[in-house]
Amino acid sequence: MTGARASDRRAAPRRAPRLWLFCQLAVRNVRRNARRSALTASAMVLGLAGLMWTRAISDGAHESWVTGAVRLGTGHVAVEAPGFAKSGSLADRLSPAQLADAEAALRAPGVAPLVRASAPQLSLSGLASSATAAVPVRIAGVDPAAEAAFSALAGRPVSGTFLAPDNPLGAYVGIGLAHRLGLGVGARFVVTAQAAGGDITGQLVRVAGTFRSGVPDVDDGLVFIQIATARTWLGTPGAATTLAVLLRSSRATGRVVEALRADLPAGVAVLPWQEAAPGLASAVRIDDWSGYAFLVILLAIVALAILNAVLMSVLNRSREFGVLQALGLTRRETGLVVFTEGLLLTTASGLVGIVIGWGATWLFWRHGLDLSALMGSDITFSGALVSPVIVPEFRAVQVLLCLAATLTIGIAASIYPARQAARIDVAEAMKFDR
Repeated sequence: MTGARASDRRAAPRRAPRLWLFCQLAVRNVRRNARRSALTASAMVLGLAGLMWTRAISDGAHESWVTGAVRLGTGHVAVEAPGFAKSGSLADRLSPAQLADAEAALRAPGVAPLVRASAPQLSLSGLASSATAAVPVRIAGVDPAAEAAFSALAGRPVSGTFLAPDNPLGAYVGIGLAHRLGLGVGARFVVTAQAAGGDITGQLVRVAGTFRSGVPDVDDGLVFIQIATARTWLGTPGAATTLAVLLRSSRATGRVVEALRADLPAGVAVLPWQEAAPGLASAVRIDDWSGYAFLVILLAIVALAILNAVLMSVLNRSREFGVLQALGLTRRETGLVVFTEGLLLTTASGLVGIVIGWGATWLFWRHGLDLSALMGSDITFSGALVSPVIVPEFRAVQVLLCLAATLTIGIAASIYPARQAARIDVAEAMKFDR
């Protein structure tokens, strides 16, 4: 036993120098076949640089889609009564105390830095009628100052202005609805709905301005009025159906939802945007999976390029491998040299490709990729108003994914050539070519 342990101690120090020798041989072989290595590396660099650009633009587009959708609705996070999402009724509303608790929870140290804006809304279905027509609508009672920071529509008046605190009877209506009712700025019309007590009541309002979202359902059927006016009209003092929360990034949605659910009582529901807008969430997932399918195809092409380069190198170097085995390398060590070549070429090319892709995207598109010349200024996607300028987003998880994919294809593409090199017969390899 003592002799065996001594033998192990003598053999152990040799492993590190031999591994270093394998790396030296791999580097020498990559440099010796510079043209072939450069062509293979170029394909990898261009492929991974394109992949980095694609993922950054895709993530930026997704953020634009989500932001556009939530600013037309209930935000990244909606705080509301448990049954309101299904009923849409005033019976399922937040009491003044619940609304105050939710607003206090948003001011908590762990949540406040993630919040861009919040806006209480008193929303219900009703009827808008003028002297010429009557149209079913969605009536949204909002706070003018809070909604101006939250909604994408507040800053897009076609005519007139958004709601003003000194105009309690003002209404901000979609351009399609204004045309259907024959309304202009300053025109009066009546909104009718069921009040909290169950009675059908009406409220006279005057058009302060009109907006165009580009979404037909919104332009033809949405009316904004002041929440104070709506509370008085409907008999719901201090109440709201929803507290809409706009975050600085959609990626913070999960953290904010968890924090609010922990802080708020059981009688309050906290919904992420994925539940409030399931159609948009499905569209984002489909686009994500299509992006990953493109990733798999691209990596397969790169893997085939690596496999071809390393395998051709093996087939043309049989005599060299025979010499290495004659000098003392085992079959396994010969295969390890080839495996190291492929892994080294893949890793170096992948890192360069990621750096070039990130650098080029930041250099040329850090202020956004403007698609307005191709798609116009009003772009809608899954019922959401989307900005035509897509600002790329660089996410650490995407960089790590590319690095992991690079190592994976390097390992996968180098295994077969390494096995072929390990199977070379020394006697056959040492024969002179005739």
